Amino acid sequence: MIVLAIDTAGVDCSAAVYDAEADAVLATVSERIGKGHAERLMAMIDEVLGKARLPLKAVGRVAVTIGPGSFTGIRVGVATARGLGLALPAEVAGVTTLETLANTYLSNHPDRAVIAAMDAKRDEIYAQAFDVKGEALGQALSLSLEELRQLAQRHDAAVTGSAAVLLAGEAPSGEPDRFDIGMVARMGARADVGAARPKPLYLRGPDAKPQDGFALARA
Repeated sequence: MIVLAIDTAGVDCSAAVYDAEADAVLATVSERIGKGHAERLMAMIDEVLGKARLPLKAVGRVAVTIGPGSFTGIRVGVATARGLGLALPAEVAGVTTLETLANTYLSNHPDRAVIAAMDAKRDEIYAQAFDVKGEALGQALSLSLEELRQLAQRHDAAVTGSAAVLLAGEAPSGEPDRFDIGMVARMGARADVGAARPKPLYLRGPDAKPQDGFALARA
């Protein structure tokens, strides 16, 4: 099975083509763009398929990061993946950014439980614990720093992600979390795809809200 993986959940816009039978990433394209994922993504998909020397119709599954992360970026990626799934047609698998961070860590440190922890600003941390096999030990949560410390102690787990420096008592690095698109592809390939379409994973509401006095009354 050929998997097309896309990530627009953070500062990167990324795409990869993965051959699941050969366990081989055939091509990747990634750019740190911050914003503007919608304008860049389709051209990037064409580019990565060209590098892999495969037509779009060869894709049997689309894997997409569903969050937590950028509110707008996640919507772009999920909508694109759903559209491709209908047009090809192909299966569509959602992969969270937290499980991507955790499994990337476990690929190099396979013998200890890990907590993927993203600095969400505003004194919030997005976190989730995983065992040594990459299986979730609970739901993704929005936590305080103290709650993250308690979670790490409870599972005797390492911590990976941008919030790890906060737990160590250091100042925020300012470097955003980035998600290995090859790992997104691998996890998408082995995901259990059901009838439900993937949907965004938001742990808090959008930053942009209508100004008071400008909201239209509903009939």
